[in-house]
Amino acid sequence: MQYVDPDRGQLEAFRALPIDDPIEMLNLIRYRDLAEYPDDHACASAGLFGAEAYRRYMIASAPIFARHGGEIVWKGEPQLVVIGPDAEAWDMAFVARYPDARAFLAMLADPEYREAAAHRRAGVQTSRLIRMFPGET
Repeated sequence: MQYVDPDRGQLEAFRALPIDDPIEMLNLIRYRDLAEYPDDHACASAGLFGAEAYRRYMIASAPIFARHGGEIVWKGEPQLVVIGPDAEAWDMAFVARYPDARAFLAMLADPEYREAAAHRRAGVQTSRLIRMFPGET
């Protein structure tokens, strides 16, 4: 099964958690081999790899992400699933920090972000986005 965007139920559950607390979001990304843009998108006939479409998303969304108080606190390239299904291999993993959940929701609603997200949808085969409360173990 592919997961690229949150569904309505997931967003409702997100909103039901404290909105003013800082959050960190664990992102696990698997790229498509070839990007899949809608036919009317300017990149539809560019023949981009999924990784390239995702890089375009990161470049286009970076100033929007920063404007909403977001920052990347950790980024790495997964090498091997040690515990878990082998099918859940990932191309990229990172943790994004937001000042609060409201900032994340505001970013999702930002028209510039929505435009940039077309590159994400084109490049991502599947992903996981896990909300976490930053804290000590």
